[in-house]
Amino acid sequence: MTMKFVNDLYSHYREQLVGDEEDAVVIVSGILEELKSDHLLDIIRQMNRQELYEMLGRYLVEQLREKMTKEGVGKHRGEITTSSGDIH
Repeated sequence: MTMKFVNDLYSHYREQLVGDEEDAVVIVSGILEELKSDHLLDIIRQMNRQELYEMLGRYLVEQLREKMTKEGVGKHRGEITTSSGDIH
C-alpha cells in the first residue's frame, strides 16, 4: 500500500517536481494536512513490518537528533556529529 501511495503521489505531481527535498516536503505536508486521522491510520495498518520499522526508526532518529541539538549533546569541536540516519 505505501509504495503504491508513493507511486501515485509521484505520478500525480511529477510535472511539478524539480528534484530537491523541498518538493517532497511540500507535497507530503500538503497531503498529510488533508487526510483525516482515520485515513492516516489505514495507511499505517497496511504497512508491512519493514515499512513500519523504517518509518518509526527515521522519526525516532530525527526526534533524538533534535533533542541532542537542543541539549548540546554530541558536540565535537563545535559541531554536532551525525550519521546518515539509516536504521539497520
